[in-house]
Amino acid sequence: MAGRIRDEDIAEVREKARIDDVVSGYVTLRNAGGGSMKGLCPFHDEKSASFHVTPSRGFFHCFGCGEGGDVINFLMKIDGLTFTEAVERLADKTGIQLRREEGDAPQGPRGPARGRLIEAHRLAAEFYVDQLTTPDAQAARQFLGSRGFDQHAAATFGVGFAPRGGEVLFRYLRQKGFSAEELVAGGLAGLGRSHYDKFRGRLLWPIREANGEVIGFGARRIFDDDRIEAKYLNTSETPIYKKSHVLYGLDLARKSIGLSSQAVIVEGYTDVMACHLAGVTTAVATCGTAFGDDHARVLRRFLGDQDARGEVIFTFDGDAAGQKAALRAFGGDQNFVSQTYVAVEPSGMDPCDLRLAKGDEAVRELIAGRTPLYRFVLGNVLSRYDLDRADGRVDALREAARLVSSVRDKSKVEAFTRELAASIGIDVDDARAEVRRASARAAKGGRDAGGREQGRLPMGQGQPAQGRPAAPAAAPQVPDLRDPRFALERETLKLVLQHPVAVANAARDVTVHDFTHPTYAGVWQAVAAAGGPSAGAVDATWPTGLRDRMTDPLAMAALSALAVEPVLSPREPDTAYVVVHVNKLLELTAARRIADVKSRLQRTSPQQDPVEYNRMFQELMALEQRRRTLREAALGS
Repeated sequence: MAGRIRDEDIAEVREKARIDDVVSGYVTLRNAGGGSMKGLCPFHDEKSASFHVTPSRGFFHCFGCGEGGDVINFLMKIDGLTFTEAVERLADKTGIQLRREEGDAPQGPRGPARGRLIEAHRLAAEFYVDQLTTPDAQAARQFLGSRGFDQHAAATFGVGFAPRGGEVLFRYLRQKGFSAEELVAGGLAGLGRSHYDKFRGRLLWPIREANGEVIGFGARRIFDDDRIEAKYLNTSETPIYKKSHVLYGLDLARKSIGLSSQAVIVEGYTDVMACHLAGVTTAVATCGTAFGDDHARVLRRFLGDQDARGEVIFTFDGDAAGQKAALRAFGGDQNFVSQTYVAVEPSGMDPCDLRLAKGDEAVRELIAGRTPLYRFVLGNVLSRYDLDRADGRVDALREAARLVSSVRDKSKVEAFTRELAASIGIDVDDARAEVRRASARAAKGGRDAGGREQGRLPMGQGQPAQGRPAAPAAAPQVPDLRDPRFALERETLKLVLQHPVAVANAARDVTVHDFTHPTYAGVWQAVAAAGGPSAGAVDATWPTGLRDRMTDPLAMAALSALAVEPVLSPREPDTAYVVVHVNKLLELTAARRIADVKSRLQRTSPQQDPVEYNRMFQELMALEQRRRTLREAALGS
């Protein structure tokens, strides 16, 4: 039976699968100079970009959370794949035919493989699109037409139709070689007396990952005799579909979102279609759930949400439900660095209805006429009170002051305070005093008007979390890798990993003893075990091959960071530049040995042990001469 994938094929996959192309399917990357690109890390929540990708070396590293590695490691981490699954997916992407060693195949992961589920969904989406042209789908086509979508629009968004028969899709995919277990696990078929199709007699929208892979479906009720009353059904949670992490239309919108730093959040599939067809190509929607923190994290990766120039625009109905949704969105406003807005059509029409009634221009004007989310929520708060009564004004001020005090951009608090005073009809000093009191209450641990918790220390700082015992004293930690004491060690290793050709001859005298930081010493030991920098000069997999042979997680993380962090040289490092760093590193080692010998000399009596004293004195003279030579060589270079 076929066994493990051949090493040379894995190396070819690493060489041909461009890491920037793969990562860009999940993160908006921008040029960071020095051949590096950066974006918001997909592995932890952050508001300033610390995730770096270096295409020339095929490496990524996050300086925030420490995740790093090559293109295979990235896919394994972000999609939960095994090593073999990641290699197979990249091989498919790059057109590489994988060969395997003969022998027993390794035991695979439990349950259906992700690749199989993705392929089943791809075929299901194609099947549903074909079914939309059949006579049985006339009602579905009529519905699309009634919403202003023609055949071209349906094709653009991959809209399809699920036959009314109970097992039509199931039988089709079984003929394609998929097992019943795979179809049930993927949410395409149910498990009862028979394996019935999950979606029957409904109009379908494929839900795709940002990279275009179909992972689920949204289905709308079309026929009056449909036994399921719900207007919309969505794929249930599966190994490949997590509704809190999915945004419909992101595959189509991600490029425009990255270029414009704008995202428009609408409420349904047809609203996404209407916006895109009207020219608002940054529109996305949640899939049967409210917009939450996880959605925000996904969206921010593509926004490049690093400064206040970006925009996140929510569209809500003007009814009570829409106002409630706006309050909920304001509660998550802190998730974004970008400014948040709301766009509400005065008569309450959603983008799809608006396009039908007034055309594409009206949809564009709706988005262009956006209002700051804060101002919309403030209007909602004030509308609940009778401002003609003194007690109504007092109550309105108290609630609105909490809202003003929670505004993320503190430079705007004073302007909003004056606006609040004018809206209620009170003296601005009274409004300022109430806002200060609201801020003080929030600082003590209260919640603001948007439901956001204020004034609490992050977990692990200050007092122990409630219900948890105080943590024991931390064990001694290794020094900070960026401590200036280790700057030469860090820069030298960056040169070794990134420019091994230039380092090959210059670093012949370097040993592990020249690295005083234990993590940097571990990286050098991996370099030495692989044959030294000269091995990297002829190894196409360098430094990926080094990382594969390492076991210390701290050293692995350091290696991935060193492989992507730009060197300090203002130009392409050459041998002369490397010699300077190597000589300085060796000079530091000589200086440490000189200090050690001097210390021992001071503790040795020349009268009681003249032989040892003279030996150490000669050693000291040799070390001093070596240090001078190294310094002169560095200055000469």
